[in-house]
Amino acid sequence: MTKRDDPPYRNLYQQSLKYDRRWVYRRRRVAVLVGVLAVAMVLGAGIWIAATYFGFENGIRRSQALSGGAGLDQDVNVLLMGLDSRLDENGKPLSQEEYDALHSGSAEDGGYNSNVLMVLHVPKDGSQATIISIPRDDYVDLAGAPDGVKQGKVKQAYGYAMDQSMRDLSANPGGKSQDEIYQQARDAGRAAEIKTVENFLNIKIDHFVEVTMAAFLSVAKAVAPITVCLQEATKDSYSGADFKAGVQQIDAQQAVAFVRQRRDTSGSGVDLTDLDRARRQQAFISSLATQLKQRGTITDVGKITGILDALKGKMAVDQGLNLIDFGFKAKQLSENKTKFVTLPIVKFGWSDTGESVNIVDKSAIQAQVADLLNPKPVPPSTAAPAPQSSDAAPPPSDQAQPAPQQAGPASAGPAAPLSASPAPSATFNAGDWSDALLGGGIPCVK
Repeated sequence: MTKRDDPPYRNLYQQSLKYDRRWVYRRRRVAVLVGVLAVAMVLGAGIWIAATYFGFENGIRRSQALSGGAGLDQDVNVLLMGLDSRLDENGKPLSQEEYDALHSGSAEDGGYNSNVLMVLHVPKDGSQATIISIPRDDYVDLAGAPDGVKQGKVKQAYGYAMDQSMRDLSANPGGKSQDEIYQQARDAGRAAEIKTVENFLNIKIDHFVEVTMAAFLSVAKAVAPITVCLQEATKDSYSGADFKAGVQQIDAQQAVAFVRQRRDTSGSGVDLTDLDRARRQQAFISSLATQLKQRGTITDVGKITGILDALKGKMAVDQGLNLIDFGFKAKQLSENKTKFVTLPIVKFGWSDTGESVNIVDKSAIQAQVADLLNPKPVPPSTAAPAPQSSDAAPPPSDQAQPAPQQAGPASAGPAAPLSASPAPSATFNAGDWSDALLGGGIPCVK
């Protein structure tokens, strides 16, 4: 029988806090992966419609953390959460093969921080969708002050609330099993994270999708090889990243390193931060969606089945998210290039407890989000041309293409497409993390 001191039922606050401070003392911090469902959404209707026929519903967890969200006949906001837990959705350890591939320690590592937070805005008319990345270290008010913590990193709302709920329920279980207590505590964490994001951005979250670290690896295995593009060669001993400059194909384990990397340890002078990692995650979504569309994956029953099987047991969604309706909406969205935006920060700073945080201007962020979700019509005569890209997938190659031009200053907006490079026409310079990124090709990133 699982004991209270065994993972995952140990004190979650201490588990998350130890993990969150580890980079200061041991330089061993490992970050969670991209919100996988964002990838699936832009692939087209095939995956979600097929879900019914292949029993996908039987493999995902329906959470009670959120209810009553708007239907997909209205504008909706979907919160995509990627956790740093090294366990599956049922709190069970992964296989040793998965831990080795993730390059992220064992079941003892990690916690329940929402290290990836993206808000997917889906317009009711099927026009261009927007994905807003929220930097995980933004210093915000935590909804409900879980565990007595009023302010913290936006990612921490989940872990603190889950820890508080776990302790309360364990003290008064009311006949609940440890598994029931665990899942109820997970819902408390989800609810707190959702409310924290709502308060921070001044929006309503209608639905959510949560994935574990193992979900990304499993999906990457199902769809590899994947073509990506880097502006510079880079290497990182912490994430296992070792990439050439330019266009290259990567396998599943390299894909994990691609979306996790936030530093360069090669001594080459490449400067990377958490914010660059958010841009990597956005670029991966765009690249993967482009390639799967070109490969005809969304019409290949066998490949779809493989992707669905990869996600089973490794994701959770709210009760009200209709996957079939979402599939039809995704088909409409696939005809328009998704816009990716990373919320700005004012500066890097420190919290009252000595944690490194992002200092933000809440009012400015709320104004920016309001503009993104309710854009004002732009007269055709003054509309700026969008970055050009082609839906033609880059040809397979084990050799990296020459590196594209460097990104311009952040204030210049989305970088212009490559013009003097032999890289495939679908590849374009993604600019700095502070630039808006228009999907629909292979973005070249830091």
